[in-house]
Amino acid sequence: MQLVLEHISCTYDKTIMALQDINLQIAAGESVCIAGANGSGKSTLLQVIASCAKHTFGEMFINGEKIENGANHGKAGIVFQDPDNQLFMPTVWEDVAFGIMKRGMSVEAVKATALTVLESVGAAELAERPPYKLSGGEKQLVALAAILIMKPDILLLDEPTASLDPRARKNLINLLKNIRRTKIMATHDLDMALDLAERVVFLYRGSIVADCPAPGLLMDEKFLKGIGLELPLGVRLQENVL
Repeated sequence: MQLVLEHISCTYDKTIMALQDINLQIAAGESVCIAGANGSGKSTLLQVIASCAKHTFGEMFINGEKIENGANHGKAGIVFQDPDNQLFMPTVWEDVAFGIMKRGMSVEAVKATALTVLESVGAAELAERPPYKLSGGEKQLVALAAILIMKPDILLLDEPTASLDPRARKNLINLLKNIRRTKIMATHDLDMALDLAERVVFLYRGSIVADCPAPGLLMDEKFLKGIGLELPLGVRLQENVL
C-alpha cells in the first residue's frame, strides 16, 4: 500500500514546529527506517501517519486516496515506544483481542484468533498472564501482536528496540524481518536500521535532511554527527578491529 505525504507540517502551541514541510513516498512492502536524534520529530511523524495526531499543513494519501486530517483510516497500526500505553486488559490474550472484540465473533473465535497471532510472534505461552507482570521484551511482543491482529497494511513501530535487553532485541529484529508488509520504523538504533531497513529517511529538527537506500549514510560518520547521531555500534567495533 503506497503512502504519500505532501508538505506535511505539524505545529504545537502555535509556535513549535515538530515537523516542517515533509515530502515522502513509501511504496507498498517497503521497509523504511526514520532515523534521527531525540526530538527530531520521528514519533510525531508516525503519529500523523497513524492519524493519532493531526498535522497543521499538508496532505496525506494512501493508495491515491486522500486521508482527511486526523481521520481513523484503519490502514496503519502503530506500536508505541512504551508498550504500557497499549496494554490495559486483565490478560494478554484479551489485550491482543481487544481490537476485534466488536466484530460480531464469538468469544471462542476471538480468543482462538488472539492465540494464533500470539503464536506467530512467539508469545503464545503468555496468553493468560496479566500484562503488568511481563518483561519489557514480552510487553513489546504483545503490543505488536495487538496491532497485527488488526491486519494493517502499514505497520508503524516507534523505537521498537528501546529498553530491550540484547536477547529480546535480537528476537524482535528477527521477527520483524519475517513480517511481510509495509514497515516504517522510527529509531535512533542505527544497528537495527542496518538489519531491517531497505531505505533510511533522516530527520533533523523536524525536517528531512536525507533519504537514501541502506546502508548509505548510515556509514557516514561526519553526516551522522552533524544530526546528533553516532555510527552504528557494529560499524565502530569493526573499524576498531581493522
